[in-house]
Amino acid sequence: MLLRWAMPGAVVASASVNHRETRRFFPTLDSKAIFLIGLMLSASGFVSPPVALVGGLVFGLLVEHPLKRESSSLARVLLQASVVGLGFGLNLQEVIHVGRSGFVYTAVSISFAMLLGALLGKMLRVSGKASYLITAGTAICGGSAIAAVAPILAANEEEISVSMGTVFFLNSIALLVFPAIGHLLKLSQNEFGLWAALAIHDTSSVVGASAAYGAQALAVGTTVKLARALWIVPVSLLTAVVMARLTAKTPAEKSRVRSPWFIAMFCAASALSTYVTRFHVAYGGLSHLGKLGLTATLFLIGTGLSKKTLKQVGVRPLVQGVSLWVVVAGASLAAIYFRVIGI
Repeated sequence: MLLRWAMPGAVVASASVNHRETRRFFPTLDSKAIFLIGLMLSASGFVSPPVALVGGLVFGLLVEHPLKRESSSLARVLLQASVVGLGFGLNLQEVIHVGRSGFVYTAVSISFAMLLGALLGKMLRVSGKASYLITAGTAICGGSAIAAVAPILAANEEEISVSMGTVFFLNSIALLVFPAIGHLLKLSQNEFGLWAALAIHDTSSVVGASAAYGAQALAVGTTVKLARALWIVPVSLLTAVVMARLTAKTPAEKSRVRSPWFIAMFCAASALSTYVTRFHVAYGGLSHLGKLGLTATLFLIGTGLSKKTLKQVGVRPLVQGVSLWVVVAGASLAAIYFRVIGI
């Protein structure tokens, strides 16, 4: 009899435990399913780059990311592979012409951005390393520049998160706002591609904004931005020299510069599609895969921007990043609009 009365209580207790475990388990399953569905949709070609990014942002802000580390690693690899794929859709002769034409503009804009960023960081009393990372990310190529410079500065995780969060936030705005401004001012394809390359941080966002504007804008924007990414090397080397003098001793591993290898492969892909034309059908397919991969990358980037990251960004670094970006974007747009520079 005692066993009969005890058993229902045990069953209820067991059911309660199972329910709690189920409730704890299924949100993880649900968030994984939502994430994977969003990623597959982004890579399917049925959604545009801006829609993919907005979807990623909504996910990142509303849902706890179940695969954050894996998503970040995949975004980095997928971005580089997708850029290489895009190379199969570009003519090398145009690449050389555009890269050569944009060299002077890039050198001037990077120098201007680095000086202005340092000044704004001092005025706003932003932490030295965080300020430098935000400045380098704005001046060169966003997250890639931050990733290359951070080990040289010996920046901690918080400083890297602050700078990355600021850059990703502004990337999201640029991706949505730039095409609208371009159409409002009736910029040509070449003009918009050049502006996007000079004013938007990350390569993925440059590609996303340029692709939304047109094929020629995509070609110009991607090429100039990739040429701009090469400036990671001299800026990183200069940073290493300065840090060596300031600290008197810098570990050798912190002075190593990671070269953007995918740029060389991008050029090789472009050379193949330009001079080995017999495989043009395959090149078209690879180029299309590159575009799909970049759209998926934008979704992944969006999912990495959480509420916690936004809190870490704070007000002052965000003000520095926004102010620097507005000046750089405005100055480059004015120079292009009034035909001071062009492709």
